[in-house]
Amino acid sequence: MTKRQTTLLGLLGVAIVLFPSLSGNAYFLTVMIFVGIHVLVALGLTMLMGFAGQLSLCQAAFYGLGAYGTAVFSVKAGLPALLSIPLAVGLACGVALILGIPALKLKGHYLAMATLGFGEIVNIVFKEWGSMTGGPSGFVGIPKLSLGPFLVNSDLRFYILVWVSVLAAVAFLSNLVNSRVGRGLQALKRSEDAAAMMGVPVARYKIKVFVLSAALASFGGALYAHYVTVISPETFDVFFSVVLVTMVVAGGLSSVWGGVIGASIFTLLPNVLQAFEDYSIVIYGAILLFILMFMPQGLAGLMAAIEKKGKGFFGGR
Repeated sequence: MTKRQTTLLGLLGVAIVLFPSLSGNAYFLTVMIFVGIHVLVALGLTMLMGFAGQLSLCQAAFYGLGAYGTAVFSVKAGLPALLSIPLAVGLACGVALILGIPALKLKGHYLAMATLGFGEIVNIVFKEWGSMTGGPSGFVGIPKLSLGPFLVNSDLRFYILVWVSVLAAVAFLSNLVNSRVGRGLQALKRSEDAAAMMGVPVARYKIKVFVLSAALASFGGALYAHYVTVISPETFDVFFSVVLVTMVVAGGLSSVWGGVIGASIFTLLPNVLQAFEDYSIVIYGAILLFILMFMPQGLAGLMAAIEKKGKGFFGGR
């Protein structure tokens, strides 16, 4: 990581440590847990869209596979979370690999439609496979998270676990972006043909980043399932995939921090706009349109531009 990225990560760490004592309200702690989970899911999509240039509309499906996977493994198979979560993430990665090999041969809106269809199929499976998933009524009885002898049985403990995971993910992805692989992904985004001529293994990189995106989404889903202990298919529908794309675009596609910023804002926004819940889609659309028109690089790009002018300390990659 660069010095700037290390500093930003340190500042985020300090904010995470101070927040529980400064918030003074258990509700805010709960909201921040959901923010952290959504950040994990959005970070995977940031890598896929922002650095590899692949538009996916099935991120919510992998989010759901992580949630339902750990629920099935922990409840029906009786496995501890230390096994059920890795198995759920592995399941999602395997599905991503099987889907990615043929789907990532498509480009642009063809890829978007293929992933949209896959997301809808997964959501139908969640609804119709009642004996395994609980059907439309949802899956109940998911145990609270325990890591060996350590029981994550309070909001504060879960908050720490989620945000430590976020810090680790941001650090890993920041290093990845600045590595040879990251530069290859950025070349791929600009032109697949040019990247291939430069020796970048285009097909392999696209599949790997697709699997990485699924891994982060499914891990976020597994954490979500063990936190709320009841999950239903509506949480993982195609609309949430669209919301995730909105988060990433608004935050900034060319920055790992864009995923953090976008997911944070769009998770907090419904709490701010509760009185306008019936118009949430219109409000989301208006915000996205405004950002695309006046801040095409997203909020992270705007902060990077401010920094260059000496008015702030935020950056992109």
